[in-house]
Amino acid sequence: MSNVAIVTGGTRGIGAAISTALQDAGYTVAATYAGNVEKAEAFKAETGIHVYKWDVADAKACQDGVNQVVSDLGAVEVLVNNAGITRDGWFHKMDYEQWSAVVRTNLDSMFTMTRPVIDGMRERGHGRIINISSINGQKGQLGQTNYSAAKAGVIGFTKALAQENARKGVTVNCICPGYIDTDMVAAVPEKVLEGIIAGIPVGRLGKAEEIAAAVRYLASKDAGFMTGAVLTINGGQYYANG
Repeated sequence: MSNVAIVTGGTRGIGAAISTALQDAGYTVAATYAGNVEKAEAFKAETGIHVYKWDVADAKACQDGVNQVVSDLGAVEVLVNNAGITRDGWFHKMDYEQWSAVVRTNLDSMFTMTRPVIDGMRERGHGRIINISSINGQKGQLGQTNYSAAKAGVIGFTKALAQENARKGVTVNCICPGYIDTDMVAAVPEKVLEGIIAGIPVGRLGKAEEIAAAVRYLASKDAGFMTGAVLTINGGQYYANG
């Protein structure tokens, strides 16, 4: 095995924590990013992790990007589909671009990133695909019909792909984080954030490192019997709000 892992959206927030956790576990990590070159280069300088710039919504860019990673680092053993965006708004005021941009990045990327690596994983008889969904893909969220629909689709994609590849030694699992202490959540207005935290039974936001620890387990040989699973890591919020 080559011990190469790709983490999309892997230079910031949850993705950065996943990239460093996999590096600590012995993987050679390729972290992708879409636009913020300055932060990506700072992440690379700080961690020594390889960074690659491409748009996960662009099928050709993904195929070319994966080919470059394979050429530079070796065959991809682990893929973490983490990249995601939001374009929030009430559905009756939402335009098609707000809808489409989120679906392309958050759901179409399941195809554009996984398709270039799945054949190699099947041929080698080993692979780990880990998809990052969201609590809002499970329970929905007002103002996020686009995001909730895309993230719910990630769960369905995970369950179907897991069944197709189980006998080939390729596991496919999904993590649904709750509200995590990242830049995206920090941008939420303070009063709204206070209300969110009040609805989390453990009484705090999650940490990116807590999501990364679950990814590290799912990527490991110890997780060989776990596939098609959906892990909820949300401080009890989903169950509390049912």
